Amino acid sequence: MHGLDNITVIFIVLTVLFFMFLGIAILVIVDHKAKIPDSFHSDPFSISGMRRDHPVISFLTTIILCSIIVALLLEITIAFGEKLGLFDEEEKPQILQQLSEQRFTEKMRHFHNEPEKDVLSMGKQQVCFYCHGDYPHSKKPMIRTLMNMHTQFIGCMTCHNDSRKVDEKSLRFSWLNYSGVPVSGPPFGTSIDPKTGNLVATDDVYSKIVATSEEDGKSILLELTEDNQAVKEFLEVREKLTDTDKEAMKKRFHRTVASKGRFCTSCHTNNPAKAYLPLAKLGFSERRVNDLTNLNIVGIVQKYKKFYIPSLTKTEKQNTDVERQVSSTKQKPSDKKKSTGENSGWWK
Repeated sequence: MHGLDNITVIFIVLTVLFFMFLGIAILVIVDHKAKIPDSFHSDPFSISGMRRDHPVISFLTTIILCSIIVALLLEITIAFGEKLGLFDEEEKPQILQQLSEQRFTEKMRHFHNEPEKDVLSMGKQQVCFYCHGDYPHSKKPMIRTLMNMHTQFIGCMTCHNDSRKVDEKSLRFSWLNYSGVPVSGPPFGTSIDPKTGNLVATDDVYSKIVATSEEDGKSILLELTEDNQAVKEFLEVREKLTDTDKEAMKKRFHRTVASKGRFCTSCHTNNPAKAYLPLAKLGFSERRVNDLTNLNIVGIVQKYKKFYIPSLTKTEKQNTDVERQVSSTKQKPSDKKKSTGENSGWWK
């Protein structure tokens, strides 16, 4: 009804109300004689008469009619209010509308089924996600999916702590569930069901491997959570801070952060002495450790810079576009000299 002109709405509502009140008036006049005791009169408009018992349907009819009248009165009140400028709807920012449309489009183009409940988004998230989002790795199309997959079970600072500012020998690793969602089982992904060959199902899909620095007998959690005192204070006052102050706080939170994380072989290596993460000590079963330390994908990422996709139905131009998206085919002369070490590979 709000799509109509306000004058039209008012006219329609008044017309309906007129007939409603007219009908009620006739009913009152006809029934009024039942409210003043007297002898029976055949004249329906007599104001006195014999009291009669009324059926339940008459009460239901009254309730329905009164509900319609209240709704119509509310509608006409809103129409008059909008005409006088009292109920002007506040327009939502255009960016929110665009985001809503983009979410819908993104959801509809997925070929797979999405879960009814996104359990991974339940509870508290690490503070890094506030700015970097749930999927922070986006620069390298070839490996960004693999990197973003790790954010489900590894804390950001576990991989992105700066070894020049945090002594790697002082690091200790453990599972931490800071979502606030209560769980009873072990962290997901630590063992395999020998009967099915699948990962053992558990309700703990929230715990992540986090790093703790042991310095001077004190354990310092490198991961930034909402329980961190500095983070608490920042969240309370961030809306009041100037852009300069926010930039200063950003630098403070990133003082031990390395922009480039560790390479795959730091953890996925079959040499336990050189492994960055002690998988066995973290509760991974022997079979699971063997799977994680012998992944073929690690060799693919380390050796190959370009993938060729068969041109079954694509034109030559489309194949060229795909190659550009998957990997850069050219390498600067300065980069060739740097590509010999693990920490300076093409994947950076």
